Amino acid sequence: MTKTAARLLVDCLVEQGATRAFTVPGESFLPVLDALSDCQAIQTVTCRQEGGVTFMACADGAMTGQPGIAFVTRGPGATNASIGVHVAMQDSQPMILFIGDVDRSMRDREGFQEVDFPAFFTPIAKWAARIDDANRIPEYIARAWSTAISGRPGPVVLALPEDMLHEEGITAPVRPAVTKPAQAPCPDVMATMMQLIGDAAAPLAIVGGAGWNERTRHYFTEFAERIGIPVATAFRRQDSIPPSSAIYSGNLGYGPNPKLVQRVKAADLLLVVGGRMGEATTDGYTLVTPDHPDQVLIHVHPDPNELGRVYRTDLPICADMAEFAESAALWDDGDLIDFDCGAQAHAEWLAWNSPREEAQFDLDLALAMATCRRLLPVDAIICNGAGNFAGWWHRYWPYAGYPSQLAPTAGAMGYGIPAAVAAALRHPDRCVVAAAGDGDFLMNAQELATAAQYGLDLLVILFDNSTYGTIRMHQEREYPGREASTHLANPDFTRMAESYGGWGKRVATNAEFDAALEEAMGRKGVRLIHCITDIEQLSAGGATVSGLRDS
Repeated sequence: MTKTAARLLVDCLVEQGATRAFTVPGESFLPVLDALSDCQAIQTVTCRQEGGVTFMACADGAMTGQPGIAFVTRGPGATNASIGVHVAMQDSQPMILFIGDVDRSMRDREGFQEVDFPAFFTPIAKWAARIDDANRIPEYIARAWSTAISGRPGPVVLALPEDMLHEEGITAPVRPAVTKPAQAPCPDVMATMMQLIGDAAAPLAIVGGAGWNERTRHYFTEFAERIGIPVATAFRRQDSIPPSSAIYSGNLGYGPNPKLVQRVKAADLLLVVGGRMGEATTDGYTLVTPDHPDQVLIHVHPDPNELGRVYRTDLPICADMAEFAESAALWDDGDLIDFDCGAQAHAEWLAWNSPREEAQFDLDLALAMATCRRLLPVDAIICNGAGNFAGWWHRYWPYAGYPSQLAPTAGAMGYGIPAAVAAALRHPDRCVVAAAGDGDFLMNAQELATAAQYGLDLLVILFDNSTYGTIRMHQEREYPGREASTHLANPDFTRMAESYGGWGKRVATNAEFDAALEEAMGRKGVRLIHCITDIEQLSAGGATVSGLRDS
């Protein structure tokens, strides 16, 4: 049975298990769009900008553990989409980006919108290639899927020459669905790990990252609770452990609990599971240094290339996250390991996580977070990009569900709205919140049109201090009193939400915020609460602009 190249490509995606594709349409891949229009198994979601396309695909991959699928056109489309590829790589999330390319006969002439895509994307992707032979489409799709989900998950980029997609009479068979390798840890290595933990006086685990899933979360929590080890989550991996667990100790990254920082410094053994110990988690590789003297490091990761890459590792364990967690949970240690430091660390986190009760500003964000905890469902999915506003969510929101945190460890602005669209599509039964700053929001606000077009329910909580807050904070620290290029003149965000067919409310006090959130929770569709906040209220850690000037 013969097919067109484009039909074969779509059939290969269906066989691998793809159910949704995000796109901004382009003339360079019209045959694929036509084939997708007849495909009942894959929902095609039309977006408004290619950065939003790949952010949605990245978020979809984070939620499912399977590659998020994106289609964009050449040149401007691909370069716009590159931000999502960068985020997927740094976040270790599976994604496949397909790019319509120039005809094969036009290559190397700097034709219309021509870019050498393998050369362009190779530095920021797991694999980047071009499909020149239509008969090899099944091979390339299977390899792309396997590459995206295996080891350290990440993005794959495949360029599709326009003339290749038009080819007919293709007879290559669809390859069967690939299976993710799931290597279990060696029993001898597990025995060594348990001995090292048992010999420790002040151990601490740092978890979350590549290949983490709900099964991993369940079994690792069971293991950690059994031995009483404190568990901290890596930067923006806060849903890796239930916050109700008696050993959950809080999150690392920007603005962590100072008591947790001291615990990490004082630990004589670190059990790192899933994470790469990147710059944000380790405060610029200073909280845990690459050579970490006087600390034993056990590093568990699904990709051998990450073990020993930056950190001297005393016990490297290359294993699938869920297989490792289950092995640890079921390990018979004779009940000889029993620490009380986990409960102590959890009590410290509870104190840090509790919002203050008295307002220090007209719209105090700590009190606003207390209202969110009271009115939002405990399993709400919180989506955010980058900005000072995010620190309030990281400190005060519990991230109790799984998945419940969609936030880029790469620190990309504009991620929250597209991620919320992907989350509302994937989990229509759950509350989805896009938390944004004013600068962050306008990076991809146009994707509210996508949310409205598909009838999605999502809530936007927008904090507006009329500045790029994080940069202003750094300016006040480095150049006191010399603010430059960070002031923002903003539109009427509530009218903006209404223009998309949504509901909006402007608030400037906590009483107004409480009433607005209660009203928003009784509505459907796109809802936006525009929160006017004081520039002095910059950090969830308690610092203010004035305080920074004085420090």
